[in-house]
Amino acid sequence: MQQKITILKFTKIILFIAFVGLLSTSTFAQVKIDGVAVVIGKNIVLDSDIDKFKQEIEIRSEGKIKISDCEMLEELMQQKLLAHHAVIDSVLVSDPEVNARVERSVQFFTQQYGSVDKVIKAYGFNDLDDLKKELYTVQQENLLIEKEQQKITEKIDVTPEEIRLFYNGLKEKGELPEFSAEIELAQIVINVKPEKEEITRIIDKLTELKKEIEDGASFKMKAIINSDDPGVTQNGGRYELTKETQFIKEFKEMAFSLDIGQVSKPFKSEFGYHLMQLHEIKGNIRVASHILMQPNVPDSKLTETRKKAEDLVTDIKSGKITFAEAVVKYSDDKETRNSAGLILNPYTGESTFDLTKMDPALYARVAELKKDELSDVFFDENRSGEKMYKFILMRDRTNTHTADLVNDYVKVQDLALTKKKEETIDKWAKTKIMDTYIKMADAHRKCNFIKNWKKETGK
Repeated sequence: MQQKITILKFTKIILFIAFVGLLSTSTFAQVKIDGVAVVIGKNIVLDSDIDKFKQEIEIRSEGKIKISDCEMLEELMQQKLLAHHAVIDSVLVSDPEVNARVERSVQFFTQQYGSVDKVIKAYGFNDLDDLKKELYTVQQENLLIEKEQQKITEKIDVTPEEIRLFYNGLKEKGELPEFSAEIELAQIVINVKPEKEEITRIIDKLTELKKEIEDGASFKMKAIINSDDPGVTQNGGRYELTKETQFIKEFKEMAFSLDIGQVSKPFKSEFGYHLMQLHEIKGNIRVASHILMQPNVPDSKLTETRKKAEDLVTDIKSGKITFAEAVVKYSDDKETRNSAGLILNPYTGESTFDLTKMDPALYARVAELKKDELSDVFFDENRSGEKMYKFILMRDRTNTHTADLVNDYVKVQDLALTKKKEETIDKWAKTKIMDTYIKMADAHRKCNFIKNWKKETGK
């Protein structure tokens, strides 16, 4: 257990930034009257922040990090110190950067709760705009903190000798970290493609709707009756977007090509086939409505596609074709087709997955696979409603083990670099504390902080 705690201590600052980036939204329900624990520059830490973030760390670390109220307060003060000096140092954070994170946060919580409406209700917001305004403030500060950290540590690096000394130091103290089991996966995806007659039917229907709307029919009513967009009952197919908003490329391109009142021709995206009308132009914002129609796929087509995937598995196992050759020849997945089917971890951007932190559905399909083994063929459907059959190859697998300098050199290097950066930020903070306005509530002055937050003489 000590080994796991050690590795987490060295990554505490980065872990903290990460969970504030997403999870502070899980505790930022509407502002209430609360005691102020500390004021740092123009930033404040509330008494309630100490407890809620302490709980978040313990939950996220699965109990591996136990942190006292005073330790939590010191972590929070350091974040506020970084945010304060980011402003002083003229660190720039752009609206597109912040908005991109806001959209990712909304998507994250929507996946967790099942719908945006459930997220809004769970945290007591009035509507989506109200939620996004709060998220904007949170993510703006997170970016300021991250960029100030990057500025402080941009020239920090570790030499091979420093990595060796770091590793040997942990080994001598019996504190070598334990790395979780990791796997590398590849996939072949075969989409269930609709019949040509079905596509023709949809295009003809959308063309008919276009003429009716141009003749005076209500776009909203046509959308409610005909659209396959699940949000149509709430918004009538109407959306506000900018070029930075995380809508699909085809949707944005069409919205920015239309004149006010103009109805588009039917156009295709990964979600299906659309018809769009532009309502307003407000600066860089476009207000548009769309009708989405998705092709129907008969059961016979599902059966045919599944058999194609199963036959391909048989051919790979018998050696008639290699997995890499089959990816190039048969896989319909754009993201993995040009990388031999390699699946990237959506949370880290890397090719490896921590087996203990995987999506439960994916874990169930691959947990028992050995290296170079194929999973069974299974049905899947993406967020756009596209149906497909898949199978997965276990490209590589490493079991849980204690860190080894040779086999885990890159990971040990990252740990050594993280620790050196943490030490650099600590030295920076100790200097900046003396130049920064800090007012601490009497109730917290009893804490024995590592840094001189109380500005006591002789310390």
